[in-house]
Amino acid sequence: MRKIAGIFLSIALAAGMAHAQIPTSGNIFVGYSFSRAQVFQGNTVNLNGWEGSLEGKFLPWFGIVADFGAGYGSNSSAFPITCPIPGCGPTTNSVRRYTYLFGPRVSIPIGRFTPFAHALFGAAHENDLGATDTSFATAIGGGLDYKLIKGLAWRVQGDELHTNLFGTGENHFRFSTGIDFRF
Repeated sequence: MRKIAGIFLSIALAAGMAHAQIPTSGNIFVGYSFSRAQVFQGNTVNLNGWEGSLEGKFLPWFGIVADFGAGYGSNSSAFPITCPIPGCGPTTNSVRRYTYLFGPRVSIPIGRFTPFAHALFGAAHENDLGATDTSFATAIGGGLDYKLIKGLAWRVQGDELHTNLFGTGENHFRFSTGIDFRF
């Protein structure tokens, strides 16, 4: 009888500890994103796009974030030599950068405001003038959520986004704003 009671007690304790590891709250953010990129030809281009993230909170002030984003822009470039063939003058190509980042976030609710800071790590992928490259990426930054109503907030966020695309180390500021759904 003692063995059976010990087994049931062990199972109950293990289930309780496992339940404590499951995130009990979090948020989903979707919004607009702006950043810049050093493109293949050496020019800098503005990237407008979107950002989305999912945060699972393990403690009221600590969570793990999965952050995905995309930026789209266009780059006008001219051939460096005079070209007598029609159509080989200035060209415009599209630039696309995608980021896939993960990491910890700390936040402290203060009334209607929730300031936060995070350190995200992952990858960035860029397409430019038919060339593609993928590199390790980091985003160190933070922001502020303003509670609009229960379960809904407005977010303003800034990150220092570092990539090493096409063999060039780059640091660019990434601004994001949008709706934050809390659960």
